[in-house]
This record gives sequence, structure tokens and C-alpha cells, in this order.
Amino acid sequence: MPFVNIKITREGATSEQKAELIKGVTQLLVDILGKNPATTVVVIDEVETDNWGVGGETITVRRSRGR
Repeated sequence: MPFVNIKITREGATSEQKAELIKGVTQLLVDILGKNPATTVVVIDEVETDNWGVGGETITVRRSRGR
């Protein structure tokens, strides 16, 4: 039973986009690894940009500077 966890920043991914991610990742596991889509679990976690850091600073700060 594959379990895939996708983490993205919470910045407006639509329900439709998330559904497409789930569908696409599931199909990729079917196509590449022969996994059963009925037992494939995909979870999308949306993280606030204040709670995601790169290079010692939050994404909020980095994006406020245009980086």
C-alpha cells in the first residue's frame, strides 16, 4: 500500500489542482511500479509560509524580498 505525502505552501492551490495531483501521482505509481490504485494513499499537507524555511529564513521573508 503506497503512501505519498505531498507538502506545499498554503498559497491558493485550488481543490481542482489538488485533485489532479492526487490523480496524477496515483497514476504514476500504477504506470511505473505497477501499484494498485485502490490501495494507494495520497495526502497533501498545506503549510503556512511562516512555518516553512529555506536557508535559515522563512518562505514569507524570502518572498517579501522577491527571492
